[in-house]
Amino acid sequence: LSRNLQALSSQHYETVSAHNSTDHASHIVELDTRKFRVAKAASDLEIEGERLEQELEGLKGKLNQLDMQGVEGDEATRAKRELEDPTVLKLKVYRSLGIDADSDSTGAYNRATIRNTQKGDVHLVNIDPKFSRFFYANYFWQTL
Repeated sequence: LSRNLQALSSQHYETVSAHNSTDHASHIVELDTRKFRVAKAASDLEIEGERLEQELEGLKGKLNQLDMQGVEGDEATRAKRELEDPTVLKLKVYRSLGIDADSDSTGAYNRATIRNTQKGDVHLVNIDPKFSRFFYANYFWQTL
């Protein structure tokens, strides 16, 4: 029994002497600091996520509103633009007749698509300045 007691006492003494309370306390403080940093970062990220969700909802609402307005805007904006720009009025008349004018990269209208729904025909016409406007007007009326 006395050998057993002596062996256990020596093990206990080695364990107690190997344990440094100041190192242990500084390690615990370091772990606590890390824990609080991680908790703060998680909280900040959660707040940022909620802010981004609210921003996303706002943008979805704006998108739905713009989708409802269509490509040319709401009625008031469209009417105002049509009153201000005679080119828009001309294009609207042409479209109602089945003629779509296509512009190139410079903004000049050099191609027309003529649709005749009664005959089921579609004509693509390249508008060349060497022909007169009278020629194109007659051609458009004949194809309609």
